[in-house]
Amino acid sequence: MSTPLLRLNHPPELYYLIEHQVWARLQADGASATVGITALGLALSGEIYMCRPKRVGTELAQGATVAVVELSKSIVAVKTAVSGTIIEINPRLDERPRLVDQDPYGAGWIARLRLSNFAADVPQLVHGDAVAAAMARHAHSNGVELAPPAAS
Repeated sequence: MSTPLLRLNHPPELYYLIEHQVWARLQADGASATVGITALGLALSGEIYMCRPKRVGTELAQGATVAVVELSKSIVAVKTAVSGTIIEINPRLDERPRLVDQDPYGAGWIARLRLSNFAADVPQLVHGDAVAAAMARHAHSNGVELAPPAAS
């Protein structure tokens, strides 16, 4: 029996909390970040039928629950890659929760947070050139293999 081979995108400019398969994109202001679920996390968990983020104003520590998603056979807590206070939730997810599956690093973002202590969060995050190898290790530990990134 062969191991499934997945070809997934993991933008190296994002910050990843690999253990929970979530990401953060720092905003230009340097004081806030957008968070969501990784393509690998989605591939491992299945289609999303509902996504319910926590409320604006909720304070979260890194690794705390930022949203709850309903999958075909389970309900899962989505963690945040960074600590901060929710300042915005993705309003499109009420009507179109599948955006999380279809565009995980774009229109499928979950929330925006005002960062509380990004410097303290960084040691747990993977960024840049280390992303591909970290994702490949996580995939392998979950019984799947990632295809090498496509040549540019």
